Amino acid sequence: MVLKVFFPQCCNRADSGLLVGRWIPGHDAAVVLAVIHYPFIPGQVKQYIHQMQAQSKVELSVLGSWSMPKEGQEGMESFLRDLSTIFPQGRWLQISRQMGKTGFTCQVLDRDQSGKAVQQEVKKEDEEGGGDGGDEGDEGDQEKDKVIFVHYEQRKVMLSQLHPIENGVRDPKADPPSELRQMFQTVAQSEPLFFLDKYDDGPLKMTHWQSEGREGSIIVELLKQAATPLCLLFTWLLSIWTWICSIRVLNVYPARFLSSKLSTCVQLSYRAEHMRTLSSLKRAVGHTEFMRKANILVSFLVDVVLGMLLIYWLYRENRITILANTLVPAADHVAKELEELLQWLMGAPAGLKMNRALDQVLGRFFLYHIHLWISYIHLMSPFIEGILWYVGLSACLGLTFALSLLSDMVALLTFHIYCFYVLYCLKIYGLSSLWRLFRGKKWNVLRQRVDSCSYDLDQLFIGTLLFTILLFLLPTTALYYLVFTLLRLMVVLFQGVLHLSVDLINSFPLFAMSLRVCRPYRLAEGVKFRVLCEEPGTALHLMMEMNPLKGSAVVQTYRTPTYSCYPKDSWGALVKKLFVGELVYPWRHKTTKVD
Repeated sequence: MVLKVFFPQCCNRADSGLLVGRWIPGHDAAVVLAVIHYPFIPGQVKQYIHQMQAQSKVELSVLGSWSMPKEGQEGMESFLRDLSTIFPQGRWLQISRQMGKTGFTCQVLDRDQSGKAVQQEVKKEDEEGGGDGGDEGDEGDQEKDKVIFVHYEQRKVMLSQLHPIENGVRDPKADPPSELRQMFQTVAQSEPLFFLDKYDDGPLKMTHWQSEGREGSIIVELLKQAATPLCLLFTWLLSIWTWICSIRVLNVYPARFLSSKLSTCVQLSYRAEHMRTLSSLKRAVGHTEFMRKANILVSFLVDVVLGMLLIYWLYRENRITILANTLVPAADHVAKELEELLQWLMGAPAGLKMNRALDQVLGRFFLYHIHLWISYIHLMSPFIEGILWYVGLSACLGLTFALSLLSDMVALLTFHIYCFYVLYCLKIYGLSSLWRLFRGKKWNVLRQRVDSCSYDLDQLFIGTLLFTILLFLLPTTALYYLVFTLLRLMVVLFQGVLHLSVDLINSFPLFAMSLRVCRPYRLAEGVKFRVLCEEPGTALHLMMEMNPLKGSAVVQTYRTPTYSCYPKDSWGALVKKLFVGELVYPWRHKTTKVD
């Protein structure tokens, strides 16, 4: 039988006393949490342990005794051994450290059926021999009675989170947690035990990772004091925002539809949800919720800082005026290039023979649209600088808000590209309906399927005639659609880059990644062991070290759920949409929430 004792490094040189910890249920292992120094009163020790059990919800107990050789305390080891009758346990660990050796010796006192303690000194391998080898039974006993000390850094284990994270209530029928996970949980839940340091005037003195003084930060304590009034202020502001959004005028169909398509409205609702999460006065329950709140807070602060840097860059050397003076000539250049492209399409593009009448109608139709668009730009030219000034000032709400506003402005300035979608889409749907009529089929709207249908002669004649006309006019329409679809894809690509940037700032777990870089032990994927000491006459000593979580696993585990701007469909679905003339958006719908 191998007995594992998880021993904190901070207690290696502690004064003699009692070992406080927990026996791990279901495993032959014990976790040592602290050492209570002599002198002490056993009744006060029992009362203190019961108090810590009520606060931490951990089954704490006195595991045994710890002896540190010291002048004037020669009989301390036998005295501590006799305390096993006062603190009755199934096992009593008597750990002592010898002079001149790094390792410990351990004796295990088991209780027989009468309750009497029986000493079983743990067998160790001795390099000097000391016997004739023994028989196989002795060797089996030596292998059976063995203690392994696993040293751990108590502060790191208490602050770390072992992955994968277990959320929710464990099923009683499921397998019990692993030995390592129970050890981590025991140290993390025993935080009240570590509040007692050497500056307390209580009757008990202990050694643990905070025994030299409690670790704390003045900045953190000030932030805790300021958190409550800030949360109340944010709650009041959010209540006003919620009241504005609940106005009946904003809930009618056109306003609701536009708010779901405008990136600025989606980003505002997203940030409002984040502020509602942060301003909640409820304490974060569990590691996952705490990390989510921390990631949201850091993401919001970084967003605002980047927005202020953008404002500083825009207003430092009067770049707003430079951008406003550049916008109108750029629009004129784009309009000129589009007019030349349409004049080329109205002729014989690439030697293709188009339907002359339809070609002229479509060409003049879009030339008129471009004329209206450039006239609109020139009409707004006196106000462009003021508009850009206020748009740049909106970056104080965050860089994501400014990028979303820029995406909406690009969509409004390129609205004329959308017009051709309607013509081509109507023609495709007309051809598909007439093709079903030509084959004696029809679309069943109620059952969402194609059913057989009998048509009379007049219906078949008119349907075939219209199908033939639309089919022969399709190449001319498809050529214009191809050109403007390429322009539309360029706009979608630019908007997609903006939405990717917004989504990266909103969802990237900056706090978790900073922990991974600065304090990798906080996010542990597992542990590794190395031999710390293996001296003759002492037990085997191992050092437990953390294996940090990989960067990709950190992003995957702690990425904030967001209205992602990644493409909703596959490449095949995208090609199908382009073929049938459906609108292609650079974002997902607001209701499609991605985790």
